[in-house]
Amino acid sequence: MNDIILAGIDTGGTFTDIVVLENGAHGGRLHQCKVLSDPADPSRPIVAGLKKLGFADQALQIIHGTTVATNAVLEGKGARVAYVTSMGFADVLSLGRQQREHVYQLRQPEIQPPVPADLCLEISTRVVADGSLLCEAGDEELRQLKARLAALDVEAVAINLLFSFLRPQVEQRIATVLGEAWFVSCSSTVLPEVREYERGIATWLNASVGPVISRYLKRLQSRLPTARIAVMQSAGTTIAADQAAQQAVRLLLSGPAGGLAAARSIGRQIGHERLISFDMGGTSTDVALLNGDIPLTGQSRLGRWPLAIPSVDIHTIGAGGGSIAKVDAVGMLLVGPESAGASPGPACYGQGGAEPTVTDANLLLGRLPETTLLGGYLPMSATAAATAMEKLASDMGCNMLEAARGVIQIANEHMARALRVISIERGYNPAQYTLLCFGGAGGLHACDLAELLGMKRVVIPARAGVLSALGMLVSEPGRELSQAVLLPLTDLPDSDIGQRFEGLEAAARVQLQAEGCPADSIVYKRQLELRYRGQSATISIDWCAEAAHEENFHQAHVRASGLRLPHPVELVNLRLSARAPAALAAIDFQHNAGGLDRGEPVFMPELGCEVGLRSRNKLEPGTLLPGPLILLETAATAWIKPGWSVTTDQWQNLLLQRT
Repeated sequence: MNDIILAGIDTGGTFTDIVVLENGAHGGRLHQCKVLSDPADPSRPIVAGLKKLGFADQALQIIHGTTVATNAVLEGKGARVAYVTSMGFADVLSLGRQQREHVYQLRQPEIQPPVPADLCLEISTRVVADGSLLCEAGDEELRQLKARLAALDVEAVAINLLFSFLRPQVEQRIATVLGEAWFVSCSSTVLPEVREYERGIATWLNASVGPVISRYLKRLQSRLPTARIAVMQSAGTTIAADQAAQQAVRLLLSGPAGGLAAARSIGRQIGHERLISFDMGGTSTDVALLNGDIPLTGQSRLGRWPLAIPSVDIHTIGAGGGSIAKVDAVGMLLVGPESAGASPGPACYGQGGAEPTVTDANLLLGRLPETTLLGGYLPMSATAAATAMEKLASDMGCNMLEAARGVIQIANEHMARALRVISIERGYNPAQYTLLCFGGAGGLHACDLAELLGMKRVVIPARAGVLSALGMLVSEPGRELSQAVLLPLTDLPDSDIGQRFEGLEAAARVQLQAEGCPADSIVYKRQLELRYRGQSATISIDWCAEAAHEENFHQAHVRASGLRLPHPVELVNLRLSARAPAALAAIDFQHNAGGLDRGEPVFMPELGCEVGLRSRNKLEPGTLLPGPLILLETAATAWIKPGWSVTTDQWQNLLLQRT
């Protein structure tokens, strides 16, 4: 890595986290800050934070995890899109998979389709299942289509023709005729795979959020004209900002991916690659299970919509430091998913929030000392937190501390349930894994959650409060490409499959070279997606020339289901992962302790006694301390419960052990 200034930026629902690394090739000096997010214009806090650190006018290389695309989808604020498809298939997106969201209700609530019926247009072009062209729209029909689109006043167009992934030129012809009057998204480019509905949703999402992302990134670039900006993709890789808008659907899980990149790096560093990651921010909590690498899936969801694009396999719930606590009509205590967000924020922020939150409960129980500065600069108001919690306690018929304990217990149960979803429910024993906790609030709940899951080892990384931003710097530029085949595996010699992969590699290489990645630095991973003829589900296996791929699939199917079937094996898709070196090879900042700092003990209402308070960055590596103990750093606080001990390694990671 050259002597450039790197910046990792993670925009969350409550805080925007920024880390800046100077002179990374020679040890580097790391700067960090947290600023309150601005949902109306997420670029403002970014510029404000960089100005605060003194780097806004520098020639930065920025890697940015953004929730702009995600919020546009969840809030229904994407572009107005017209959907163009083959004759007779205009209702595909409305029909979907005909799955009931409320299974046991006799009267199902009316659900609005992704694209209104008057914006779903049909043309005569039709490709059949073997890739041959049954019918193609003439020039006059395409001119009429263009005129209809102009009359509908749409901003973007999603083109999803039947079996177009087998003959992509039919969609490209339509896109060429439409020109640059609209943002045009073709299914044969976005997701060239089977399953009409999922491909159509991906194409619509890409068209819907593409203009939103394009405007946002142009605004950010205009405010930081000397910066070179890349954006985190859902698969945990980065893409240059000038290419990101055309691949907007691949940014929908941009934010959480940075945390997993950091978790993978730290796991390798400390020799604990079997990890359950727990990222608790102000608005939500993200959990994932890692066995050495970032887990990917092609079956995630965003709100109501299936997301068939390769994405980090992460489970998200609406539980965070800002989750609001209230009592429902029958007297039950509820915590989340509604959040106080960045504005007004929890009551203790002193920004006008009046409802009790998880952060208020942690403050009143003493896990967060009253002198803590959130993000290193925002003072907290215990009086405001107490006022909000007293009202909740009155509704519950208990005292304030009991109400605060109840809020923490309910929040912990929500988060423990999420951890069980990605571990126990998938056949993994969490006791065999290490819990890696980060995010601004992660360290406050680490011990509680480990106990609920029977785990004995916890790691709270250095700079845990901004770890997702730091993870941006160790994320590789990359692409996830695919190609539908739909032929018996025995009909395809290795030479044919190899040529198809070479075509995908050439496409990935062109894109990555355009971002400045040397061709000889790119690493490729080839996979076949196979199934028995007649099946719907597929299994992926690695591909290399002259390997026994059919037998490898049989064995993989036995491991997955216990069955080996006598049916022919079908090659459904080719999948290619391309990776170039990350801006930063590893999160490898050696720790130099600044001298022993015992701090003054603080009274902890939760325990009814004084508890030690230490500055985390002044602990000598190897120091072993028993709980109860509170460890402070600029952007996060760690609560070490009684029955736990903590030691610090050479990188200042906290290693917790249940005693």
